Amino acid sequence: MTDTQVTWLTQDAFDKLQTELDGLIANRPVIAAEINDRREEGDLRENGGYHQAREDQGQQEARIRQLQELLNNAQVGEAPKQSGVALPGSVVKVYFNGDEKDAETFLIATRQEGVSDGKLEVYSPNSPLGSALLDAKVGETREYTVPSGNTMKVTLVSAEPYHS
Repeated sequence: MTDTQVTWLTQDAFDKLQTELDGLIANRPVIAAEINDRREEGDLRENGGYHQAREDQGQQEARIRQLQELLNNAQVGEAPKQSGVALPGSVVKVYFNGDEKDAETFLIATRQEGVSDGKLEVYSPNSPLGSALLDAKVGETREYTVPSGNTMKVTLVSAEPYHS
């Protein structure tokens, strides 16, 4: 069993995920009926529809378990309202190793909390970069270790509350 980590979510993100979970649970009888219908078509070894329905059921159950664990371990809070400090729910602009041309803008949040349009990268507050930046103030430089074992410096240029 792995250690569970608390995931920070806004109330809006929590509600969206709860709605998704409720819909998946409500869809269980539909998938079960599909499996039964396909089973009645004959030889299961050559019944592609049956195998697809079973695979769909497995994927749905995996997503249900993932959402249940996430929501059970979620900390629901307000998105940050202040600018100038890197917090979960902040859009931050940073540069790396003192090179202002090596800049990146991203959201500090979980993937579930992240943006759906794909235009903004999302870094978890639990990631090396995300955790190094937490509570940093504009102009502050922090260090973190990348997976290769090297140390990187990151300087916070700006931090603004995320608005979806």
